[in-house]
Amino acid sequence: MQISKAISHYGRHLDIKHTTVVGGLSHKEQLRKISNGIDILVATPGRLKDHLSKKDINLSSIQTLVLDEADTMMEMGFLEDIEEMFVQASHNRQILMFSATLNQNVKKLAKEFLNNPTVIQIHKQRSTVKLIEHEIYKVDEDKKAEMVSFLIGSKNYHQVLIFVNTKKQANTLVDQFNLDGLPSECIHGDIKQPARARALKKFKSEQVRVLVATDIAARGIDIEQLPHVINFELPESVDDFTHRVGRTGRAGNEGHAITLLCTKEYKFMAEIEKELIINIERQILEGYEPTEKEPRMIRFKKKQLSEKKGQRKPERKPKKAPKGSKKTTKRDENRNFRRK
Repeated sequence: MQISKAISHYGRHLDIKHTTVVGGLSHKEQLRKISNGIDILVATPGRLKDHLSKKDINLSSIQTLVLDEADTMMEMGFLEDIEEMFVQASHNRQILMFSATLNQNVKKLAKEFLNNPTVIQIHKQRSTVKLIEHEIYKVDEDKKAEMVSFLIGSKNYHQVLIFVNTKKQANTLVDQFNLDGLPSECIHGDIKQPARARALKKFKSEQVRVLVATDIAARGIDIEQLPHVINFELPESVDDFTHRVGRTGRAGNEGHAITLLCTKEYKFMAEIEKELIINIERQILEGYEPTEKEPRMIRFKKKQLSEKKGQRKPERKPKKAPKGSKKTTKRDENRNFRRK
């Protein structure tokens, strides 16, 4: 929907027709617009495959294919669908692939369909982290919701984007925050596209104070001056953590990211910090002191400089026998053995 809106804006003085094909919207209305003829089609793989199976769309004349969020598409299992769409396009096609990371699946797809491609890298993800102020609070898992509600209310935060890992957790948090007097909405895979768009619109206009989202549903969120992001629980990967905090601190603006840690998340947070080359101080909020037993963290022994450089310690030479002593040879040992 964002890409479609951008096409409308940038092409407002051009004779370009386009439409959007996504799930959750009227199938007949999409088909009507396609039948009238279009220049650009913006689509999600599922609904486009549906149209292709019914032969509503013919891709044989398509000259340019753009695959956005290629790495996420692969992770979601759309590889075969995308391969099928690429095959159906014109043989004289131009393919452009955009991806936050170049994982093996993206490389496989590129090798299969691209001919001597040019790789353009804009910047590394970790460079944007400098714009973001990080805070980490240690808290018991069952106290996280209460603590977030207190933080938002006591510090008067507005426009807070909260990330969770499951749809159930998103629904539970929204119910809790609304009861606490914090107008909230959520977006996740079970919520239809029109409802997601309405929730996002309310959030941008500050009609709702809190938006709770899962990682997949939040990938398209682009709010230029979003002030606060909260990791209610850690994501499954370092890349997802970067995507989350990257919703704030955009377009040169400073951002604020809060992460809540229960004891089972300590180890993975340390791995994230190591990967992103950051070191965030752990804080404890008064009234929410953690009572869970802390896990034992492995402490690495300090290596010598020669070991860090991959050099082995020089082997010690055997001490020489003192003068006047007779050196015993292997032959002498065998002779003594036979005598015994």
